[in-house]
Amino acid sequence: MAAVAEQLNHILQKTNRLIDLCNALQEENQLLQAENKQQKLALEQAKATQGELDEKIRVLKLAKSIEGTSEKTLDIKQKINEFVREIDKCVVLLKK
Repeated sequence: MAAVAEQLNHILQKTNRLIDLCNALQEENQLLQAENKQQKLALEQAKATQGELDEKIRVLKLAKSIEGTSEKTLDIKQKINEFVREIDKCVVLLKK
C-alpha cells in the first residue's frame, strides 16, 4: 500500500511540475505577444517615416531638376506655353 501511495505522490509531483511549467510558458507567451505588438507598431511607424522621407527626397529631386540656370527655366516655360497653345487648338477643333 505504501508503494501505491508513493507512486501516487510521485505522479502528483510531476503533475504539479507540469502545471507550473504550463503557467510559466503561458506567461512567456503573453510577454512575447506584447513584444510582438510593440515591434509591429514600431515597424508601422518606421514605414510611415520612410514614406515621408521618400516624398521629401522626391520633392527635393524635382526642385533640384527645375532649379538651374534662368535660360533652362525660360526654355521649360516656353515648352509649357507651346503645349498649352497646342491643347487650346485641339479644344477648339473638338468643339467644331
